[in-house]
Amino acid sequence: MSADGSGTDVQIWNGVVTLHGRVEHRLAKALQRGHGVGLSEFRALCRLAGADDGELRMQELADLIGLNQSSVSRLVARLETAGLTRRAMCPKDRRGVYTVITEDGRDLQERACPTYRSALTEALDEAAADPDLGPLVVGLRGLLALN
Repeated sequence: MSADGSGTDVQIWNGVVTLHGRVEHRLAKALQRGHGVGLSEFRALCRLAGADDGELRMQELADLIGLNQSSVSRLVARLETAGLTRRAMCPKDRRGVYTVITEDGRDLQERACPTYRSALTEALDEAAADPDLGPLVVGLRGLLALN
């Protein structure tokens, strides 16, 4: 491998990007078809459901699901319109805005979770059978098995 990072690192990264794209597509399709929710919305609901008191600052949520501030604001607006979250002001800092999961949001997240897990396993199993992606999936699953 050369000092500029070409060769094996590029092949590994290209595999990760391809795997990520395939898995994300499968997850998004399954969640939309089965529950009428997008992948980012589902991830936001999962993070909120797992947070203390079911609430996170908008910036925390953005960081946790990999979106910028503008994108997470639009996402939260969609969730609010659907009745899945609500906004709350931080009691200590009135400039701080929280998003809080509602009972409807928790219900949707719980119903969609098995769909997400099943689609994820199917997508990874399919990728594991691909000669180009199989070693990557086996390696990643092996790393998790060590923990």
